[in-house]
Amino acid sequence: MPHPSRPRIVVGVDTHKQTHVAVALNQVGAVIGETTIPAHRAGYAQLQRWACELGEHEGEVEFGVEGCGSYGAGLASFLRRAGHRVVEVNRPDRSVRHRRGKDDTIDAETAARAVLSGAATAVPKTGDGTVEMIRQVKIAKDTATKARSQAIITLKTIIVNAPAELREILEPLGDKALIEECRKLRYESMSGPIDAACYTLRALADRYHALDQETRLHDRVLATLTNRAAPALTSLFGIAEDSASELLIVVGDNPDRINSEAALAKLCGACPIPASSGKTSRHRLNRGGHRQANAALHRILVVRMRFHEPTITYVTRRTAEGKTKKEIMRCLKRFLIREIYQIIVAPHKTNPLPSTT
Repeated sequence: MPHPSRPRIVVGVDTHKQTHVAVALNQVGAVIGETTIPAHRAGYAQLQRWACELGEHEGEVEFGVEGCGSYGAGLASFLRRAGHRVVEVNRPDRSVRHRRGKDDTIDAETAARAVLSGAATAVPKTGDGTVEMIRQVKIAKDTATKARSQAIITLKTIIVNAPAELREILEPLGDKALIEECRKLRYESMSGPIDAACYTLRALADRYHALDQETRLHDRVLATLTNRAAPALTSLFGIAEDSASELLIVVGDNPDRINSEAALAKLCGACPIPASSGKTSRHRLNRGGHRQANAALHRILVVRMRFHEPTITYVTRRTAEGKTKKEIMRCLKRFLIREIYQIIVAPHKTNPLPSTT
């Protein structure tokens, strides 16, 4: 953090695929410089030298970078390793752009003002450890899973319009038997619709089989990486490698950036949102936050509500009190966040804040 007795400058950066635009402000918010750099390591070093030269006259330097999870990831990592304080800045909302207009310099200046005013305080993920490896493998797994689903949906659609002698054999089969049977289909020559249907169904079945094997491989790799990153997490009831990987991804390789249980709950969209009016006092489900992590929490709770005895007892008691299923799920997500925080965040806190109960 800058020394309180010294003036500082804040550099806001609007990031793009090929170039980044930076604007520097002094302590009182006056623009003292702007520059454009190429988006590679030499450009990052150029930006650092430019900012440090301004800093010699104005004071210590900190950076507000947009898109730290995409185009700004390389710059944020470079500046962090160089010892600078980097703050992740959200893209300006439409109302700000409607009032001020839109160009790269304005966006960079807006990012700098968000840091200077204290509106932006988020520490970006470091992206240099096991969790980053999990994130990359998870992308491969998710895309393979989606393509596998598309393959079998398309296969079943083809069967609906296939010749009757083929449809009557394949339509009653379950998914596994259907794939095996379709992979056995043969055709003599492309002499009629039935040959084309056999060819297409076999191609789709082979595609499904290959994607299924690929997905299973990704699952094994994810299991290894999640056990390496947080072995205690996958030991919790209902948390397998897929859900564990989503939760680890949202926390990142530097979990100490999350200050409290409440911050993790908000990050996962599991914090209570007031929905009271008049004499009605209630909270509703949060529709914000990291939706993949929130979906992982939901899957874990679906399993627990069916097979985990303490959770079943809790649901029964709260239902008797008049709570709806959505309200019970909201409470259970918050309790689950508490468990997860104690496993993957609290051990990394050098001076942990009090837990939110």
